[in-house]
Amino acid sequence: MAASAATRVSLLLGLAVLSALASPSHSLDCASQKFSNKKVFSNCSDLPKLGARLHYTYDASNSSLSIAFTAAPAAGGAWVAYAINPTSTGMVGSQALMALKLANGSVFAKTYNIMGYHSIVESKLSFEVWDLTAEASNDAMTIFASLKVPEKATSLNQVWQVGGAVIGNRPSIHPLETENRASMSQLTLAASSSPAPAPSGHSAAVPAFQRGSLAAVLGLALLVGSAILS
Repeated sequence: MAASAATRVSLLLGLAVLSALASPSHSLDCASQKFSNKKVFSNCSDLPKLGARLHYTYDASNSSLSIAFTAAPAAGGAWVAYAINPTSTGMVGSQALMALKLANGSVFAKTYNIMGYHSIVESKLSFEVWDLTAEASNDAMTIFASLKVPEKATSLNQVWQVGGAVIGNRPSIHPLETENRASMSQLTLAASSSPAPAPSGHSAAVPAFQRGSLAAVLGLALLVGSAILS
């Protein structure tokens, strides 16, 4: 009986270690997202407002940024947008990529120059954009694109939004709630070929956050194991 209990404890500890080591370096929501087109990106981030997510890969060799932006439209809405503002931190002046969903269910992507709070103009952007597509799945919409960014840029002003209805292929105004007004931040660029160095005094194989998670999981496993053996 004791041998059987010990075996169960060993299995439990083994599973705990594997689970902790397999944990990704970003949040579960962001890391668990998969795309139907099988695209993979070097980084991902759960953006701080509107439940949005950004997957991205920055290539310093050609100053390009490949992105996949995902968010759910506002209640009753049918569009989402991701933008880079080359000159400021807010919405005005931002260069936007927008996914719009029509009443027939079709989804398409467009580019807009956000000239003011009540003035958006469908147009080419101030920087090169290619491979722009959009898709909808599980009440969310995703924008895929590659962008040309300033050479040797280290960060970008990003803005994102979720909107209302699409009327005549044009987006209507988005809600003006607190989260909508605060959906902006700075995106720090990091070349995928240059991973961050490990913190001093620790192994590069197990980042600090993972060591904390590992300790917590092992502690729980030991408690359970003690209960089994008692």
